[in-house]
Amino acid sequence: MIPVFKEALSLTQTQSQLISFAFYVAYTVGSLIYFGISRLRKKDILNSIGYRNGLALGLLISALGTLLFIPAANSGSFILLISGLFIVGLGFSLQQTAANTIMIVLGDPTKASQRLSMAGGINNIGTTIGPVIIAFAIFGSSSNATSTLNLESVKIPYLVLGAAFLIVAVIFKFSSVPDKIDSISEAEEDSAAGKSPLDSAIKTTEQKKGPFAYPQLVLGMIAIFVYVGVEVSTASNLPEFLKQHVGFESKQIAPYISLFWASLMIGRWTSAAGAFGVPDRTRAILNLALPFVAFGIFILVNFIGGADVSIFYNYLFIVLILIAADKLSGGVPMRQMMIYSACAIVAVLIGIFADGMTSAYAFISVGLFCSTLWPCIFTIAIHKLGRHTNEGASLLIMMIMGGGIVSMLQGYLADNYTGIQHSYWVVVAGFIYLAYYGWRMRNLDIGGVKSAGH
Repeated sequence: MIPVFKEALSLTQTQSQLISFAFYVAYTVGSLIYFGISRLRKKDILNSIGYRNGLALGLLISALGTLLFIPAANSGSFILLISGLFIVGLGFSLQQTAANTIMIVLGDPTKASQRLSMAGGINNIGTTIGPVIIAFAIFGSSSNATSTLNLESVKIPYLVLGAAFLIVAVIFKFSSVPDKIDSISEAEEDSAAGKSPLDSAIKTTEQKKGPFAYPQLVLGMIAIFVYVGVEVSTASNLPEFLKQHVGFESKQIAPYISLFWASLMIGRWTSAAGAFGVPDRTRAILNLALPFVAFGIFILVNFIGGADVSIFYNYLFIVLILIAADKLSGGVPMRQMMIYSACAIVAVLIGIFADGMTSAYAFISVGLFCSTLWPCIFTIAIHKLGRHTNEGASLLIMMIMGGGIVSMLQGYLADNYTGIQHSYWVVVAGFIYLAYYGWRMRNLDIGGVKSAGH
């Protein structure tokens, strides 16, 4: 939507990034509300209302936000537009807090990041299809349309989205998703590990300090801020780069934005192969097959949308690099963070110093190497938080505001100092920190697995 509203409302690059800012800062506001109410009541919200109700409530809040797109489109109001996105984001903050915690806690801790990768990979089917649907709704085609931009045409997609939120809210309300997470008590954990009552007492004293006593969480909050920042900023500023340096029009951009989000799907499907509990041989086959299946979904969706998909076949070479990086990481979250961040740094540097389609594909490939960083950070950050797990998850969700702030920063630099291409140095700086976080947590024991080995 950013290039559409930028053109329709005559926004600067900095102003256009307010669209990302309004949406992602809502995660922070929602998480602060969650954290504040939980502290005032001295009882965690999700533990009180249940995870099913939390997911359903979050979806209902988001559905209310989509209604604002009717007056926003009718009046061409930028304020109403970003207000609607803000409310949608508020609902998402509660959904994310509940969903990520459930995915991590319910199962083998060594495969938690792989389960999140699988969930995110399914999510990215939607983000791959979304740009094509929006382009069709507005222009009549994803890449070859000649119709003029009609701002009012955004109403229908968002009303459909709101209806989908309501339907899924009802599904979750009456689903078999666990309403409570029955965690082992601290004393039971220590007894099972052969620790003395004194060790348990020390551990309990440490936990009373609150979630901020855990360095993996505090540094992980910064990592989430930076990760969402570089992911969203890369995608949000990509349309302007394609216009300025490749010569595209707004109506031609959708397949490339779709490929960026499809890249996250490709990376997450590659990593998710270990979550199925299959034999090593089968897992190796899935590691090779799933990324190509995900790429095939992208090709099919954009072919149906009317794009010339033959120009994307060369991208498979970069997918092979991702497969090699995944194999090298061994599925260990800390090691994967270091390797993927290093690959992303190389990709962004190529994007900055090359030009044309080489540069474009380099920036798009950031999606491949962003793909599993969210599940890796989340898994590391809430590891062994015990009764502070939900609060820790909420604090991580709060830091999603990085998606808006980093996008705004890059847009401001592009407008006033560096130009759009060299504004991507912000992204390089972000990946340097993410590589550091993986290195800093390298000795963290997650289910008996460390980055240094098994």
